[in-house]
Amino acid sequence: MSGTGGTGRFDLVIFDWAGTMVDFGCTAPVEALIAAFAAEGVALQSAEARRDMGKAKIDHVRSLLADDAVAARWVARHGAAAGAADVERLMRRLEPLMRESAAAAATLIPGARETFEGLRARGIRVASSTGYTRAMMGPVLERAAEQGYRPEYLVCSGETPAGRPTPLMIYKICAELGVWPLQRVVKVDDAVAGIEEGKNAGAFTVGVASGNTLGCSLSEFTALAPQERAPRLARARSELAAAGADLVLDSVADLLPALTALC
Repeated sequence: MSGTGGTGRFDLVIFDWAGTMVDFGCTAPVEALIAAFAAEGVALQSAEARRDMGKAKIDHVRSLLADDAVAARWVARHGAAAGAADVERLMRRLEPLMRESAAAAATLIPGARETFEGLRARGIRVASSTGYTRAMMGPVLERAAEQGYRPEYLVCSGETPAGRPTPLMIYKICAELGVWPLQRVVKVDDAVAGIEEGKNAGAFTVGVASGNTLGCSLSEFTALAPQERAPRLARARSELAAAGADLVLDSVADLLPALTALC
């Protein structure tokens, strides 16, 4: 039985943002994190920046500083392990960098608007959550709205007691919108932390392989030869499936027919 009167098997879809609906390949936070650490004299590799993507940005920074290789570089540069004051300073550096990078990369992923409109036309509600803070999301929301994407509700990093992979952002959305049970909720995400969040909430989880897990921009992805693209997508699908995704798609553009088949 549905608690919201929706249609079919699902009442609500909760989308992640970067790498799922905007910013193909989730490039903005990678660029911002690398720049923030560089300002502290510490080199950060793209793969390192992507490893904990989807977490609240302060948790992401903490995870990076706890990584053995990154921690060793930090000590070599600063003479001591990073502490709470260093995390706060990195976050102050990261905030404007994220706003700038996220705004520049806030183009809807091909098929995202059509997916959003198709869900709404079928009576399925659409909400969103993100590891970005509300301040980081400001320009992203504006650009997305200009392109026709306006989810009904948004939860940002810091607006629940803990972020991903806990289910608290999903719980907050469902409580605010009055959606239950959680089996009638779909969580769509391109990062492992987001899939784990959905599983912890008891939602139906959908992984998007062409996002952070694949890790390349739209232009880079388009330039890949078929013999390169196929195995890279296969590896990304496998990683999201291993995280527990109930369904893994190459793109958010594939979501509507996939859900229609399930319903």
